[in-house]
Amino acid sequence: MNFYAILWLAFLPDLCHLHLAFDYSENNGASRSKCTYTFVVPQQKITGAICISTAKFPEAFGVNRSEVEELKQELSRQQIDIEMLKKMVDVDHEVATEMDHLKKESRNVRSRLSHLRTQYVHEVHPRNNESTELVQEERKIVNATAEVLKLASKYKDLQEKYSNLASLVNNQSIIIARLEEQCLKTGSQRQADQPDKSGSKITMPCISFQASPSKVDLTDVKKKQNPELHGEEMDHIAVTKESPQKQSDPVPKTTPSAPVVTEPAATKSMGPWLDCYDALLGGQTSSGIYLLKPRNGNQIMQAWCEQTLNGGGWTVIQRRQDGSINFFTTWQNYKHGFGNLDSEYWLGLENIFWLANQDSYRLLILMEDWQGRQVSAEYDHFRLEPESDFYRLRLGQYKGTAGDSLSWHNDKQFSTLDKDRDSYLGNCAHFQKGGWWYNMCAHSNLNGMWYRGGHYRSRYQDGVYWAEFRGGAYSLKKVSMLIRPNK
Repeated sequence: MNFYAILWLAFLPDLCHLHLAFDYSENNGASRSKCTYTFVVPQQKITGAICISTAKFPEAFGVNRSEVEELKQELSRQQIDIEMLKKMVDVDHEVATEMDHLKKESRNVRSRLSHLRTQYVHEVHPRNNESTELVQEERKIVNATAEVLKLASKYKDLQEKYSNLASLVNNQSIIIARLEEQCLKTGSQRQADQPDKSGSKITMPCISFQASPSKVDLTDVKKKQNPELHGEEMDHIAVTKESPQKQSDPVPKTTPSAPVVTEPAATKSMGPWLDCYDALLGGQTSSGIYLLKPRNGNQIMQAWCEQTLNGGGWTVIQRRQDGSINFFTTWQNYKHGFGNLDSEYWLGLENIFWLANQDSYRLLILMEDWQGRQVSAEYDHFRLEPESDFYRLRLGQYKGTAGDSLSWHNDKQFSTLDKDRDSYLGNCAHFQKGGWWYNMCAHSNLNGMWYRGGHYRSRYQDGVYWAEFRGGAYSLKKVSMLIRPNK
C-alpha cells in the first residue's frame, strides 16, 4: 500500500463527520454557507478496509428544502381536489334532490296508470266485445258480398240470354213494321161494317201484326234480370205481349201522362215515323207511344210523342216524375235506353243521335217543383255527335223562364260511372249519381237521384236539379226533355 492510500484511509472518518456537521447547521436555519471539500484520489484499486459510518442521523436534522417544496405542491394539488370534490358533492346533492322529486312523480304516474287500467277494464273491455261483434258482422257482409258476386255472374248469364231473346223480338218487330207498311201502301185495309145500337158503322183499322206467340214470358225474364226494365227492348216486348183478343186494338193497357202537363188518353200508332213531328203531319194528333225509324237509322224505336203541347210534334227523350227508375246506371244502358215509356225513361243516346241528326232540331226542357211551379228552358238548336265522340252535346241559344243551366255543359262529352269523360280530376258521375254531359261537374243534373220533397240532404249535390231554378240542393218533382224539328 502506497502513501496516498494510507493517507486517504486515515482522514476518511473525519471527513464524513465534517460533512454531517455542515448539513446539520444548514438544516437548522444557519445563514452560513455550506462547506464542501473535494479530494482528488488517484484511481487505484482499494484492497484494504473501507470506513463505513453506522451512526444514525439525529432526528433534529428533519427534511431538506426540496422535500418541503414537493410537500407544498402536493398539498396544493390536494386542496384543488378537495374543492372539486366539494363542487361535485353540491351537484350530487342537487341530483339527489331531483331524483327524489322524480321518484315522487313516478309514484304518482304509477298510481294514475293503475287507475286508468282499472277504468279500461270496466269501460273499454265491453267495447272490445262490441268490436268482436262488428268483426263478425263484417264477415257476414263479406260473405253476402261473395253471394252478390255470384248473383251478378248469374245475372250476366241471364242478360246474355235475354239479349238473344230481345234480338229475336226486335227482328220480329221489324218484320211486323214492314208488314204494316205494306198493308197501308196496298190499301188492303180491312173494314168491318157492324151496326151498333145507334145504327152507326164501326170502321176497323188495318190489323196490327204481332210476333208469333212464345211460351216464354219475356217481361217476367226482364223483371228477374233487371227491375229497371231497360229501354227499347222492353218496348218491343210490350208490343208482342198483347193478347190475341186485343191485337187489333191500338190503345195500350195503361194510359201514361207526360210530365208537367195533363194529357188525354194515349194512343199507340202503327208507324214507323221519322219522328213525332212526322207522325203529327201524318194525322196522329193524340199523345202516346209511337214507332219511330229515323232517316238513315238502322233500327226501329218506340218513344212517347207529345202532340198537344206547343203545337205538337215533340219527341220525349227523357222523363222523370216518380223516382220509379234508377238513373244511376252504366254507359251501355244510357246508350241503348232504359225505363218505361208510360212513366220514367231515357230514350237512349244512340236513338237521340239518329233522331236529332236527320234535321235541325230544338230542345225543350219542362220542369216542375214540389210546390207546383212550372218553368221551361228552350234551346233553338240541339244535336249529338256520334259515339266515337262520346255523344258530345251541341246547343244553340237559350230562352225560357227556368234560367240557363245547360249552356255550361255545351260541347261536353257524355259521362257515366263506368266511362268518365268530364273535365274534372275525379268522376263527376260518381258524385252526381247519374249520367250527363258533365263539365266540372254540373250546373244541371236531370239524370240524378230523385228525392221526394225537394230539399234533400246528401254528401254531394246528386239530386235532379237545375241550378238556375231552385238551386243544386233542391231535387225537382217532374222533368221532361223533348225535341222537335225547327219547322
